[in-house]
Amino acid sequence: MREYLKFYIGGQWVDPAGDTAFDVVNPATEEVAGRVAAGNAVDVDRAVAAARAAFPAWSATSVAERVALLQRVLDGYTKRAPDLGAALTEEMGAPKGLANGFQVDLAAGHLVKAIELLEGFSFEERRGPTLVVREPIGVCGLITPWNWPMNQIAVKLFPALATGNTVVLKPSERSPFTAHIFAEILDAAGVPAGVFNLVQGDGPSVGVPLSAHPDVDMISFTGSTRAGVEIARNAAPTVKRVTQELGGKGPNIVLDDASFAANVAGGVGAMMGNSGQTCSAPARMLVPAARMAEAIEIAKETAAQVTVGDPLGEFTIGPVVSASQFEHVQALIQKGVDEGATLVAGGPGRPEGLDRGYYVKPTVFADVTPDMTVAREEIFGPVLVILGYADLDHAVEIANDTEYGLAAYVAGEDLDTARSLARRIRAGWVNINDGFDFGCPFGGYKKSGNGREWGDYGFQEYLEVKGILGYAPDDAAS
Repeated sequence: MREYLKFYIGGQWVDPAGDTAFDVVNPATEEVAGRVAAGNAVDVDRAVAAARAAFPAWSATSVAERVALLQRVLDGYTKRAPDLGAALTEEMGAPKGLANGFQVDLAAGHLVKAIELLEGFSFEERRGPTLVVREPIGVCGLITPWNWPMNQIAVKLFPALATGNTVVLKPSERSPFTAHIFAEILDAAGVPAGVFNLVQGDGPSVGVPLSAHPDVDMISFTGSTRAGVEIARNAAPTVKRVTQELGGKGPNIVLDDASFAANVAGGVGAMMGNSGQTCSAPARMLVPAARMAEAIEIAKETAAQVTVGDPLGEFTIGPVVSASQFEHVQALIQKGVDEGATLVAGGPGRPEGLDRGYYVKPTVFADVTPDMTVAREEIFGPVLVILGYADLDHAVEIANDTEYGLAAYVAGEDLDTARSLARRIRAGWVNINDGFDFGCPFGGYKKSGNGREWGDYGFQEYLEVKGILGYAPDDAAS
């Protein structure tokens, strides 16, 4: 059993201020996999003070110095990748192929991209007689979720460090193992004391004092919309910058063409990945109403091929992360049944033969209407809903009929049509035919948040913009 009973503050592994700890339950077995120290406001104060003390020197480092540190982090990350993968499987039930693959690889990709961008990033520019300077914002509090632990740390931490900020990280208490290992990687890479600090714990005990702290200049949060609202409230009195990547209910418009069958099958598979615990997942599949019966048959066949079981075995998906998440998903599946959606695959209860662990049946509902609960609420489990559209204008109307606006998808052979639809959808990230780009800005409209991550857009969030007027004579600028 793992025991992580110290925090990383000021370049040292230190005892927490209190003497409490919390259990981390393996969702595949429902057994305790480890104990982690639980922080409080005193620990937050110590970490913020260390970050504040380290900021002047770190913010004054050269690009070359920061690139060198990030390269050492990348080397250490590569060496510890198997440890991170094993921890991911234990703490959140990610199948070993996913944990050691995309879960770990995404963070490495973001680090490679950060190094590449930093080497050519312009921190200042002349605009006539004015100099525009981009400076690090200061001490950044990073609050990350449990569903893609390493990716969400990566898209916040690497841009923050690259642009000269110091940080305090509070990972989710449901996935604390990977964050601890990551702190070990940074320590081994020689991160200067106080530049990176780790305090484990829950939202009320650590997240609230971090968000409200007067010496924290920025909070970057990924998680539920409900929690994001509370963080914004806590941060408001200090007028700090707050960026948030929150919930989603992504539409996936499948066009009426020869690739229809493949695109329906692909949409089902994409929704089931990571046990549906992805805020940018294509949760609402929109198909031509005239082809609903065909979509149902394809979805049913595809869902039947999604195997569920022990994440250490050869299964497509493992459990959802916790008992509370299991109960949440089960309640919404039952809601779909009660509201009259057509149950195509799955349904309430655990899969056959899995009586222990938080396993959910791969579930598909069809003939869903936009007013149904399963079409409106973020389920965060392996549950897909299929809605019919009359024409493309109707498809866009359904796609935008949501309080969320994080991600959307368009699948079809007519690229001009797909491009046109993508422009009309009110979401921050629209994916045409499974595109992928580490440099693409990622973030949401509406209740899906504010600010952007990934690539150079992620860098900009951690920078203040200063205009220096009269920097040069008018004639010198011509």
